[in-house]
Amino acid sequence: MSDDLKRQAAIAALEEIRDGMVVGLGTGSTASHFIRELGLRVRDGLRVAGIPTSQASQRLAMESGIALTTFREHQEIDVTVDGADEVSPELDLIKGLGGALVREKVVAHASKRVVIVVDESKLVDKLGRRTPIPVEVAPFAADRVSGLLLRWGGEARLREKDGRPFVSDNGNHILDWHHGVIEQPDRLEKQVKALTGVVDSGIFARVAHLVMVAKGSAVLKLVRSW
Repeated sequence: MSDDLKRQAAIAALEEIRDGMVVGLGTGSTASHFIRELGLRVRDGLRVAGIPTSQASQRLAMESGIALTTFREHQEIDVTVDGADEVSPELDLIKGLGGALVREKVVAHASKRVVIVVDESKLVDKLGRRTPIPVEVAPFAADRVSGLLLRWGGEARLREKDGRPFVSDNGNHILDWHHGVIEQPDRLEKQVKALTGVVDSGIFARVAHLVMVAKGSAVLKLVRSW
């Protein structure tokens, strides 16, 4: 998706924001456009409080003039706007290639409404077709969890950055599990979550309410049928 299309999709997501809302601020390039555009609306007088899903999003929100809050002040979020790495026809998601999957999931599950913004290349017939499943793990448990995932099929590789294990904002490591096609995302999400040492996975089943898809010069809206 071109940078201009990302911005147009982010602007379209602003239709979901109302004065006085608590807004979940996603992580990634498209979410960054949303945060900047939201900051412009704040400067024009819109009153919102943001809960960011990563340290990077927190810094950008502060630079954009968006007031931040926490779960101590607000247990519930009105709407979260975020991106995704894969979107199925049922609007289930794989997220986390940017490394913020745990905070993204905490924020998503605390939200009354979750809006996902992607380009059409992220649409797949079934999850896992192209993207590995990120699995955040306690560092001590990484090898153990990797072996358990191997028994379920595919291969789990420790994510690295600059030749060293990638460290999430939570101080954990991430395994990229090349599982292949996921037939039952909700079931697999629960199975992975149940492994001791796993913090959470990048499978986001039954989370998104609305997916905005940037396609050509248009932004299509896909709504989950509950």
